[in-house]
Amino acid sequence: MVGNPTPEAIRAEILRLAGERGADRSICPSEVARALAPDSWRPLMHRVRREAAALATEGQMEILRKGKPIAPEAMHGVIRLRIAR
Repeated sequence: MVGNPTPEAIRAEILRLAGERGADRSICPSEVARALAPDSWRPLMHRVRREAAALATEGQMEILRKGKPIAPEAMHGVIRLRIAR
């Protein structure tokens, strides 16, 4: 996808990539951004992280820091995402 993806498209891509990886594996937010905009993915990173936080708040995703689940409001630095267990 090229251009300006909607929040729904970002959420769908997060869930798709994480679902493909499986419940025991995680993805990097940059994988989502690169899938949506291969040539200009960096500007999407904030939006991907915001939608991942929303999905975590809804109970659909887990945000991991150093391999441990964290609350969306504690999200900072390097994180990974996985389907909620």
